[in-house]
Amino acid sequence: MARIKPLDPADAPEPLRKLLEAMPPLNIIRTVALAQSQAVPFLKFGTSVLTEQILSAKLRELAILRVARLSEAEYEWVQHVPIAIDAGATQEQVDALAADDMDASCWDEQERAVLAYTTDVVHNVGAGDETHRGVAAFLSDREIIELVIAVGFYMLVARVMECSRIDLDPPVGASIVRQSAAAAALDD
Repeated sequence: MARIKPLDPADAPEPLRKLLEAMPPLNIIRTVALAQSQAVPFLKFGTSVLTEQILSAKLRELAILRVARLSEAEYEWVQHVPIAIDAGATQEQVDALAADDMDASCWDEQERAVLAYTTDVVHNVGAGDETHRGVAAFLSDREIIELVIAVGFYMLVARVMECSRIDLDPPVGASIVRQSAAAAALDD
């Protein structure tokens, strides 16, 4: 059971209420909405991570699932598995992540480098030189920074989820990406 009750959109001020009504009624969105002055920028930033990066959606989602696993954030895991599958991840890769098997044969060298980088960032804040060289062999500087931003954002999301002991929602899948983009455009 949640420690903190998510915000009912009916109790939210404008423009937050409009944004909440346009988005799926997920507990994470409604919990973040309690921080009213940060909610709209937070949701717009999260949407930009999901929709505006040039980093491959598959690599982003593998990194998010790695963050979820390392953070023991079940809600994040449940919501992002279908998004990762939609982005091209395989069930074998999801199973390998669930088992913390970064040496599984399902990973190509680029994916292995991204997962090692993600792990290093989660555990050590900054990636070591060898880990950086590994990912830099495959990603541009922009993609590396986008990866760091995605990892950092989803570390924050995991902490909101775990500190509030958010109640699980059924996974909404990749539709959340499209709905979030449409909702964020309402406030522009």
